[in-house]
Amino acid sequence: MDHFQLRDGILHAEDVPLPAIADEVGTPVYVYSRATLARHARVFRDALSGLKDPHIAFAVKANPNLAVLRVLANEGYGADVVSGGELTRALAAGMKPEDIVFSGVGKTHAELQQGLEQEIGQFNIESEEEGYELAAIARRFGKQAACALRVNPDVDARTHEKISTGKRENKFGVPLDRATEIYTALAKEDGLDMRGIAVHIGSQLADLEPLETAFTKVGTLIGELRNVGCSVTHADLGGGLGVPYKAGEELPAPAEYGAMVARVTKGWDVRLVFEPGRVIAGNAGVLLTRVVRVKRGIERPFVVVDAAMNDLARPAMYGAWHDFEAVQPTGERTIAHIVGPICETGDTFAMDRECDALVPGDLAIFRTAGAYGATMASSYNSRGFVAEVLVDGDRHAVVADRIPADAIMDAERVPDWLEG
Repeated sequence: MDHFQLRDGILHAEDVPLPAIADEVGTPVYVYSRATLARHARVFRDALSGLKDPHIAFAVKANPNLAVLRVLANEGYGADVVSGGELTRALAAGMKPEDIVFSGVGKTHAELQQGLEQEIGQFNIESEEEGYELAAIARRFGKQAACALRVNPDVDARTHEKISTGKRENKFGVPLDRATEIYTALAKEDGLDMRGIAVHIGSQLADLEPLETAFTKVGTLIGELRNVGCSVTHADLGGGLGVPYKAGEELPAPAEYGAMVARVTKGWDVRLVFEPGRVIAGNAGVLLTRVVRVKRGIERPFVVVDAAMNDLARPAMYGAWHDFEAVQPTGERTIAHIVGPICETGDTFAMDRECDALVPGDLAIFRTAGAYGATMASSYNSRGFVAEVLVDGDRHAVVADRIPADAIMDAERVPDWLEG
């Protein structure tokens, strides 16, 4: 459920009509619903109620907006971060250092040191080499780094290949058949507190079976580690639960996921950690756009909107689907190609899409844009960065300013030796 609904023929975000936001802030603009974020956070937490003291760390990469993170911090969420910048954002949003998990295959020396200095709750080590480097830094500062070893279980998540992370050929984690050897070696390093195993096999999973297969392998590994004398007190099960992008699409609910986790992890005797992202933020946001013109095509018209692939990259990158709807639908329907203004054929949101009939100046939305939307934006074609708005009941606020193209250009310099 989300809080973007028609009222008196006009699409609202909670109690705010979307045309009011377009008039005030302009388009394109991302609009987030605080009520939806909070509801999804609570639904996911409730789904884990059968577990003992689970820790939930929101995957900041899904939506790093400070206001969004503050909503989730107020719901008791920690953060899963994959860069020093995300760590800084999580702390600025009020998330506690001890509730932060630092993942990512390419943490730099400076980022490892930053995590230590901030005394974060856990590093998810992605390689043997990273573990030794972190140990050396920790010893230099006289600290102990709480760590989990991320394993690659060689499980096909059956999601898009670009967001699959748990197959043998993917760059993430250490091979499962070397995990005991690596964990045992790192556990001997001064400066490291090896306390657990981490796994994450991909994003937008539409089936629980691959997750159950991966978790079962983790459970076997935990038993093997304990048999050789290693301590294992934590297991990070990652995220990846999918959300419906198409109206009427059925995916596993958080409650089904929670029940599966409780069954598979029974007897593990660990504290479980979760890293949900898309399932919390995806349906809590829309991209509000305005029709520039409707261009006659050979077979279908092209509906050209002012949002583009630099604002919402998922369709161009993954062929991803986002429902497209008029803000003030007339009831008339058509079949059209939905495209943006960028000079790339890839700047196409949908082909042969049945949708509301629109004319120039009409407002429309791309739904399920609250995750992997604004965070993946660019300034390609010298376009500015999109604005972001958070709605709370009948009030709203700009939570990320639109950054115009000339402001981006202000950061560039022409060296003196190029002057005529």
